[in-house]
Amino acid sequence: MKILQRLRQDERGISLIFVAVGMMGFLGAATLAIDVGMFMTARSQAQNSADAGALGGAVALVYNNYDDRSSSGPAVQSALSTARSNGVMHASVSVNSPDVTFPLGPTGLNNRVQVTVYRTSARANPIPTLLGGLLGVKTVNIVATAIAEASPANAETCVMPFTIPDKWTENVDAADKPDGPWTPASSFDMYDKKGKLLKNADVYIPPGQDGSTGYNPDTDKGVELVLKSDNTGKIAPSIYNPWDLPGSVGGSDYRNNIANCNTNIFQIGDDMPPENGNMVGPTKQGVDDLVAKDPNAYWDTNCNCVKGSAFGVSPRIAIVPLYNPVLYAQGQQSGKNATLNMANYMGFFIEGMNGGNVMGRISPISGLVKGNGGPVTGAFPKVIRLVQ
Repeated sequence: MKILQRLRQDERGISLIFVAVGMMGFLGAATLAIDVGMFMTARSQAQNSADAGALGGAVALVYNNYDDRSSSGPAVQSALSTARSNGVMHASVSVNSPDVTFPLGPTGLNNRVQVTVYRTSARANPIPTLLGGLLGVKTVNIVATAIAEASPANAETCVMPFTIPDKWTENVDAADKPDGPWTPASSFDMYDKKGKLLKNADVYIPPGQDGSTGYNPDTDKGVELVLKSDNTGKIAPSIYNPWDLPGSVGGSDYRNNIANCNTNIFQIGDDMPPENGNMVGPTKQGVDDLVAKDPNAYWDTNCNCVKGSAFGVSPRIAIVPLYNPVLYAQGQQSGKNATLNMANYMGFFIEGMNGGNVMGRISPISGLVKGNGGPVTGAFPKVIRLVQ
């Protein structure tokens, strides 16, 4: 009995109990501080991977092939390679072709790319814990999803200081003009020689309206245009008109605006004041400067795309504003100064100069959204952005 009473009153070893309980608390806190922090980092990295993949897919839709959504197409392959290049905790994510989908946007447009990336047990690549194994948690699963879209734009920056007319529908029945369907050699005919409106004049419908006739980044991609300077005021796809960008004066600024980015932002519907004087010399100098920035880039007719560029998107893909040919013709007919009004934009890969002519190919481009007007349906450029 005395032995039992002594043992009951003996406090030796009680510290071991407190140490054991404290150790469990310490391990729990360490797991929370180390493993949970690591999981948050992994979750952030996985989201970056998904975001990059979705944006990569949307960029490929715009610049490579908007209609090819097959598993071997550029949109899916770009999404996969971009997502995989963004690792999670020093290891590649698992993302396969079925993990890249193309959900419809809220307006019903098929212009979105969704990418889901995995670091999970089911994909044999979960995130291992550091201390969680002591508590029976050896791995955790991380999944991340992102959606990007390529929607019509309404504005641009870095635009060229010269403009050409937007594309129209040729009317083969128009008086004095039996020249057939639109070609790069066509001319826009709205009035006859006496200044009367042609009964069956050429038709131009700007973007944002049903039946828009303008240039299309898919159907017109790769079309070769030879842009010429002309002082007769003729409206033709091959004639470019210099115009004054805000804050620019004279040939030196004009040349610089071709070779470099003028950061002013212009919106569809803005007017473009014509540049007075012959700008053939500054045009050639500016184009030569621009080509020198990416001299090995060229247009590959096999893929109908730019190859050999030292950049993700070659700086030689110029943004050319397109003017409304109807407003221009009406201005000419009224005897007032012809109106250059931005109707759209066009990507134009500049191949070089031939004499005073600017040689190039129609190319897709990205764009911006400015103001409260929102994207313009049918606009040539697309806004590439994350939406989820």
